[in-house]
Amino acid sequence: MDIDTRIRRRRRRGANQTLVLDYDRVNPTAHVAEPIGRGPIIERVLDHLNPAFDGSLPSDVYVWGPPGSGKSAVLTALFSRLETPATQPRTAIQTTTRAQSVELPRFVYVNGREVDSEFQLYRHVHDGVTDVDAPTRGISTDELTSRLRSALSESVGTVIAVDHADEFGFSPTAVRSSLKALDGPLSTVLVGRTPPSDVDEVGDIAEIEIPGYGQQVLIDVLMTRGSSGLAQDALAYDQTRRIAAWAGGNAHDALAALFSAAVTANEAGAQEIRNDDVAAGIDAVPRDGTSLGVVLALPSNRQRVLRAFLELDDDQRFSVTATTEAIADSEWVDLSVGTVKRILYELADADVFDRVTAERTTGHGRPPSRLEPQFPTLVFRELYDIQADN
Repeated sequence: MDIDTRIRRRRRRGANQTLVLDYDRVNPTAHVAEPIGRGPIIERVLDHLNPAFDGSLPSDVYVWGPPGSGKSAVLTALFSRLETPATQPRTAIQTTTRAQSVELPRFVYVNGREVDSEFQLYRHVHDGVTDVDAPTRGISTDELTSRLRSALSESVGTVIAVDHADEFGFSPTAVRSSLKALDGPLSTVLVGRTPPSDVDEVGDIAEIEIPGYGQQVLIDVLMTRGSSGLAQDALAYDQTRRIAAWAGGNAHDALAALFSAAVTANEAGAQEIRNDDVAAGIDAVPRDGTSLGVVLALPSNRQRVLRAFLELDDDQRFSVTATTEAIADSEWVDLSVGTVKRILYELADADVFDRVTAERTTGHGRPPSRLEPQFPTLVFRELYDIQADN
């Protein structure tokens, strides 16, 4: 990264900070401790998990719903409270009808976006049930499986939630089969977007559907998080209504649009979000795009390539070849042209980019293709730069 870029970034984020108090409050990937408007859904999940509070394992369940419906918000809020540190004694409760203690199952949450193999799945579960992190290398899957089986057998049971269980080539059925192969006392909470009717052999477990947000609830989400993250009176109710109507029940996209509007207003030195900022914020979020959670889970070298892409001029984005050469020549990465091109094509295959045929007015042969981002670029840029500064 050159000095001019470093100075420009600090000017963009330094002089006009009165509008934005805390970007994390409107960050679509940051979940709050008490999900807004999801009380009935939390009750349904707790109803299913209820046997655990009597020392038994609940049956397996598939929690599903459209993008941005709050699935991760609900599961992370619940499991962050239910998880017990492995270094502490297992939780025991005294019932009112009998004197003996009841040992409760353990609760483990796994983010499927951090899992790209069965080995990684087992490693994350192992880390959740023990106080010793499993090695990332130098250990076979068989050895890790043996250690995990031993750890699982040391309790009355474990409830394992795997979020995003239908991403990156996985399916809820495959994840469940991998966990059941451990032969331990466990039950699974699988979370995904795919309707049960489209998941092979998942019909033999319970289902909990989480629908998209209603417009009024989504307005409440935006107003609540906006009021805590932005300056007083920086956000108008009518603006949140406009964003909520556009988002169509998708809280991720709604928060990404609000975040982008705040970035746009902040860069312009405005003291409040203006209607034009809202329009720009909405335009900065692709419809049916890729979640920021997917992008932020990418390896660091891929994120650097994305950050470099966002600094390119239009003429450097005309074709994949021009984009590749410009990124490889930038201060953001230390990669060869061939490696950059491979990464760009991998990101396109993962729907982070869309390959679009460029318009050609002269010349012969097949017209070149260019890359169009399919993620909220303003949000990613700001979060990346904040992390780089810390």
